[in-house]
Amino acid sequence: MKKHIPNLLTLGNLFCGTIATILAVNNNFVSAGLFVVLGIFFDFFDGFAARLLNVSRELGKQLDSLADMVTSGVVPGIIMFKLISGEKGTSFFNHFTETSSFEGMHLNVVSLIGLILTLGACYRLAKFNIDTRQSESFIGLPTPAMSLFVISLPLILEYSDLEFVNDLIRNNYFLITITLLLTYLMNAELPLFSLKFKNYAIKNNIVKYLFLLISIIMIISLQYLSIPLIITIYVLLSLISNSKKA
Repeated sequence: MKKHIPNLLTLGNLFCGTIATILAVNNNFVSAGLFVVLGIFFDFFDGFAARLLNVSRELGKQLDSLADMVTSGVVPGIIMFKLISGEKGTSFFNHFTETSSFEGMHLNVVSLIGLILTLGACYRLAKFNIDTRQSESFIGLPTPAMSLFVISLPLILEYSDLEFVNDLIRNNYFLITITLLLTYLMNAELPLFSLKFKNYAIKNNIVKYLFLLISIIMIISLQYLSIPLIITIYVLLSLISNSKKA
């Protein structure tokens, strides 16, 4: 029975991702974000359970990537598509049918750029499954980190009072730049540390402890606004750590 526990957790990730997809399509970004976070929670603990129970298998590895493809691939792509299109309550196909002007059609064609995130996540997950170098660290931004960055954007719009930040998130040039940058980071040959601990000695994990401390402080002080900043700091700390090792 114990060999099925990690896979059940992985399927919990997929279940949450499927619900998040439905919610995102219906412009319910807040609830979609909550289910993505819950899915990522399952994603973290399925690997933890597999190591704890010593039942790591190839099936679990493939299943994990398939679940991540929905929760951390499809959902952020849909949300970015919706943010770039700026539409509320109008489906993609209905807009093409009902809009006769070139301007309206152009808006939706541009918004398809948001789906590049889904393609980039798919490519990264496929590479991850055959890359033996990523057992203890990552090469390229993990898809859950990308997903958390994207789902935070509509949450910031919903709850932040910083108008200049909200204006930035509503700017399509900014959204397209973020889309292309995140897609690149997911597939770049960029070593990034993971939060797996071989031991808990401070001197061996100084970067990880520093990152966790900064993250906690930022979450308490900045709330949703902290999420994209934490992902940015994660990449920067990895770059600094890599430069010191070189």
